Amino acid sequence: MSVGGAGGFWEYLGLTLLFGLLVFGGPALLVRLLTMRVLVRRQQGVRERALAVQAGNAPPARPPAAVFGELAVGVGGIASLWLTPLFLEIPVPGMDLLVESIGLEDGYVLAAYLHVSLASSRIWFVIGALPVLLGWLFLYFLTQRTLLTAGMPSGVWRSPSNRQRLAGFLALRLVLGVFLPVGLVLAAVVVQTVNLLASRKYGAAAPRPLAQPAPPVPSYAPTQTAPPARPVQPAQPVPAYVPTQAARGAAPAPQVSYQELHPNEPRTIGGYHLLGRIGAGGMGTVYLARREGSATQVALKTIHPELLDHAELLRRFEREAEVLGMVSGAYTARVLDAGVDAGRPYLAMELLDGRPLDVHLREQGPVRSPEALRAMALALAVALSGVHRLGLVHRDLKPANIMLTTAGPRLLDFGIAAIVDGTRLTRTGGGPGTLTYMAPEQFGDEGVGPAADVWAWACCVVCAAHGASPFAATSTGAVIRRIVDTGPDAAALAAVDALDPALAAAVRRALTVDPKERPSDGAALVELLTGRQEPGVMREQITQGWRTLAL
Repeated sequence: MSVGGAGGFWEYLGLTLLFGLLVFGGPALLVRLLTMRVLVRRQQGVRERALAVQAGNAPPARPPAAVFGELAVGVGGIASLWLTPLFLEIPVPGMDLLVESIGLEDGYVLAAYLHVSLASSRIWFVIGALPVLLGWLFLYFLTQRTLLTAGMPSGVWRSPSNRQRLAGFLALRLVLGVFLPVGLVLAAVVVQTVNLLASRKYGAAAPRPLAQPAPPVPSYAPTQTAPPARPVQPAQPVPAYVPTQAARGAAPAPQVSYQELHPNEPRTIGGYHLLGRIGAGGMGTVYLARREGSATQVALKTIHPELLDHAELLRRFEREAEVLGMVSGAYTARVLDAGVDAGRPYLAMELLDGRPLDVHLREQGPVRSPEALRAMALALAVALSGVHRLGLVHRDLKPANIMLTTAGPRLLDFGIAAIVDGTRLTRTGGGPGTLTYMAPEQFGDEGVGPAADVWAWACCVVCAAHGASPFAATSTGAVIRRIVDTGPDAAALAAVDALDPALAAAVRRALTVDPKERPSDGAALVELLTGRQEPGVMREQITQGWRTLAL
């Protein structure tokens, strides 16, 4: 077959592409369809990795099956390229061109067909093959953009690390496309088209929230938006400790368990006698202590001596002291004193009996009293309303930071709290928070407001009734996928519904993906739970309900 001129070239190119799609694209399409489950897992892995990188966590490992599945598609395409014509034993129009590459084509084949010079034939070849290569790259770009934007925080697509990774893969495909046979690139276009169509399912599901908004709680009546938080004034230094009426012996000291001090531990810090060790963690130690000249016992928190050179930990400790000095309320821990002794900062807080919620769940199991569960939920909402009223966001509400005392639950650990307007106490570095209690917006670049605490509140309520976060899973990637895509564990939500359907409705609303659809802050959350109930009535409800919890 020999033709001449531009008209002959386009006719010849059309036949070549048609037979190329049938002979090489067909087998590749078959392999792709047979490995669709692998493709779905691979695309989910791309989304999970991007979210993990954005949140500052280690990216989840790629499933081996997904990697081998993608290799199978490539091997299948290559095998079809070379073996199909052999098995068919029929001449394929343009076969000589389909096995040539843009970078290595010598021009003889097309020159013979078109009766043109070698230089002209190479130009014609590039004109015909380049759109195939660019189409493959464009389809790949559209697929990745869909995976990183549909139902995802906007910060994921804008993340420099994710964009650099995308640019690297595009460059790699460009180099491969220049030197791979045109027939194989054509097969890749077919495969990539299927990949793009598969990715569109995330776009179709994007508007769906993690939990469908439940009917309004019966006692809830919409009101005007809560007033904006007043500007936060610079925190005043914590005053020197002055014994209160309780300190003078009017109230008995809470009974807490503690361990004897090690020989190498100090006996005094900042004028406080250390009586024992209540607990210790990776950052510091909490001691049972008593100030000189006073019978009142306090919980004295300090940093490990070996970490005094760790600037970030020192900033976090100072931040907690500052925030606790600003926050006051019946359901938060009161700070009594703060200072530095021989370069070692310390924080003296009121001594609380009881234990954290996570320890309670581990030792006694989920809360089974509907009254106690509602009392805890309402008390935490009241605590958050006080925090948010000051323009603060806790950002790490979780069971380990909820102390179950005989007087009620207390909200602890304000070490990563932030001012809402970002002027003070802002974060430094990667996304703060505990993964299974983080709201979707905490994975992006948008500002994190009180609605993130409302989300974490709902997770803690579910955890109290179920024993685990509604987004708990076996891997980092699976947790992230639940938070931004598949939604909370239905069994976990059912545990709350079985105890208190009205509370479960409030929880579902607080777990809406869009922060604007949640209660805006702690005050709105309290109103959602109680309506316009008088504070005294609300406190009595919490007190009576809390008495039903076995501590």
